[in-house]
Amino acid sequence: MSETKTPALQYRFDGPEDAPVLILGPSLGTTWHMWDRQVPELAKHWRIFRFDLPGHGGAPAHPVGSVGELAWRLLATLDGLGVQRFGYAGCALGGAIGTELALRHPERLASLALIASSPRFGTADEFRQRGVIVRTNGLDPMARTSPERWFTGGFVAAQPAITEWAVQMVRTTDPGCYISSCEALAAFDVRPELGRIGVPTLVLVGSDDQVTGPAEARTLVAGIPDARLAVVPGASHLVPVEQPAAVTDLLVRHFSTAWQPAFDSTTGQMAIPAAPVKPVLAAPQPVAPVAEIAPAVVQPPVLGRPDPYDAGLKVRREVLGDAHVDRALATADEFSGDFQDFVTRYAWGEIWDRPGLDRRSRSCVTLTALVAGGHLDELAFHTRAALRNGLTPAEIKEVLLQAAVYCGVPAANSAFKVAQQVIQEETTPQE
Repeated sequence: MSETKTPALQYRFDGPEDAPVLILGPSLGTTWHMWDRQVPELAKHWRIFRFDLPGHGGAPAHPVGSVGELAWRLLATLDGLGVQRFGYAGCALGGAIGTELALRHPERLASLALIASSPRFGTADEFRQRGVIVRTNGLDPMARTSPERWFTGGFVAAQPAITEWAVQMVRTTDPGCYISSCEALAAFDVRPELGRIGVPTLVLVGSDDQVTGPAEARTLVAGIPDARLAVVPGASHLVPVEQPAAVTDLLVRHFSTAWQPAFDSTTGQMAIPAAPVKPVLAAPQPVAPVAEIAPAVVQPPVLGRPDPYDAGLKVRREVLGDAHVDRALATADEFSGDFQDFVTRYAWGEIWDRPGLDRRSRSCVTLTALVAGGHLDELAFHTRAALRNGLTPAEIKEVLLQAAVYCGVPAANSAFKVAQQVIQEETTPQE
């Protein structure tokens, strides 16, 4: 059996070949060109390595499943080039990759800069909803709204050419890779682990960033033992593009002072001692909100098998969304709590988490069953779930047409009305 090779990332080098390597990671929907105005100065000091996310900037469209997989692909690419240790600066999703490297592969990382980043990006529901919109409408809605997410109003008015360039970066991204990156961000949450980051870290944010602003930056600084904060005035989310000189200066100062590798020009190798292991107290586990606490009376798990409750709760949230599940659990009381526990443990942990069918197929089966039973309330939130699981409106229509044959026209008529309203709500871009 042949081994599956990890797809390499699209990359480029700038700067002297014998200098230590500094990696610049891009944000979702951009290419390595977002760093163009930093490279001339940074390349005086370091060998600059830039990469494109899968499906971005003409890179091969190999979708990722998680931020961890992106970090793994980056390391595989670097291994093929013989780069073992490096500094890293990343913006937004690129910052999440840097955080993942610092947590899972600390021996590779000498120093870190997190730009417009966060230990958790918004909510999982927000990014999965973005995936539904792209799957239905393509990338045009994301492209049209990118200037207001990325830049201040003054910059958009003063720099129309750069603004249009940013819009085109999004439009040329592979939709499937964009959606999978949204899924990766939806699942990313390292808040309990920040205390384990042991490298010097610069946390840099634009003062007017409405996506991952100063509040998220302060969360990073508070959690990372050796971190300092820099707020760039008059900049929004894509701060390296909007305020290039300020960002360049901050990066030069950080990597010049927080990372001073000894370099042997005769061997071409960096002699960097391993980062000291600092004792870190175990991070306290976050206290679950009342809505997430399992009822006191629970069904015992089957002997000899792991309790499926936790896996079921994870799948239930991923498919139906945090908001829906929180509402259901918040209404659970002494009378209905056992039922909610039963649904989470057996419907979601035992059935939805089985490997025999993918989630798209399970959504098709579920929609048909709900039409047959006339369960219109459940049909509404499972139509939303079907969109999140990757079904398009056209595919949902086909499921309902098939159901009309076997479940009856009146049942399908009611189902079409419910599904049409949900699809319209879920796939209409927010302007």
